[in-house]
Amino acid sequence: MTANGDATSMLGALLEKAKKAGADGADAVIMHGISLSVSYRLGKPEDLERSEGRDLGLRVLLGQRQAMVSTTDFTEEALDALVERALAMARAVPEDPYCGLIEPTQLARQWPDLELADDREPDAEQLFEWARRAEEAARAVPGVTNSEGGDAGWNLSRAALATSGGFAGGYETSRFSFSVSVLAGEDTGMERDYDWSSACFEEDLDSPEEIGKRAGERAVSRLNPRKAASGAVPVVYDPRVSGGLVRHLAGAISGASVARGTSFLKDRLNQPVFAPGITVIDDPLRLRGLRSRPFDGEGAATAARHIVENGTLATWLLDSRSARQLNLRSTGHAARGTNGPPSHRPPTSISRPAK
Repeated sequence: MTANGDATSMLGALLEKAKKAGADGADAVIMHGISLSVSYRLGKPEDLERSEGRDLGLRVLLGQRQAMVSTTDFTEEALDALVERALAMARAVPEDPYCGLIEPTQLARQWPDLELADDREPDAEQLFEWARRAEEAARAVPGVTNSEGGDAGWNLSRAALATSGGFAGGYETSRFSFSVSVLAGEDTGMERDYDWSSACFEEDLDSPEEIGKRAGERAVSRLNPRKAASGAVPVVYDPRVSGGLVRHLAGAISGASVARGTSFLKDRLNQPVFAPGITVIDDPLRLRGLRSRPFDGEGAATAARHIVENGTLATWLLDSRSARQLNLRSTGHAARGTNGPPSHRPPTSISRPAK
């Protein structure tokens, strides 16, 4: 694929085609991804997969009508046909009073380098080695009796977005990861657990030995469970569980759910939803954050914000469409793919609730 500068130039030319053909407004996105993954079990390599693909999506607007089309063919003839097809579809669909490009005042005009892409690409041998070391460390834990194997992977994603409202930008993200899952015990008393490490940069990964050891110890710690006595007791959530609770919160405060009236928190803005002292922060500008991003799927500027502050719900999570429905402004939480218009995206880098 072309570099991001060339990609945004291609998108800009495509938007010009759409405008000349009669579109009132348009935006377009290019996605390019490369991935490599392996699996390893009981001392032997099992699977090796590599994939690469690129897609282009175009959205056109005719008054209060919009249509979205996508293609993997980047030839001039194919792009001309793409514009014609998009406009024909837009003329045929019903009006949507809330569709449209984001307001120009909310567009990102500059953004920091968030260090999201490592320029090192691992080969299959390195990934197999990570999986092997993780599995060996897990199987070395006393009490571990079997293994579901180790996995390791790498991917690189490039995204470029341009809008007729004056935005053009792109960025790259990479991810390195490996995991292992093992079993402890025998027969009907067996228990399973796992652990993993994932980071934008290889150097930020935990060691395979550390991950394997933790996975083995987690599995063994599950053996011989006993029932707790009934009573009123404090509850301490494992970080894996507490993260799930925050994800449920994110779904409940999405602008689309609130606008439809389907969220159980639809009437709780600026009201307590957690105990005092609990603060939840969404920070999409964390350096090397796995889900950080300099702008959202509509080109809106992103910023760190309190979602819950001292137990009180401080904001909804809005893209421009849901913001219009609620007479508010986008919070920079629009997601974008090549097969559909912008939509709500969960928070990027949510911190754990404060103690």
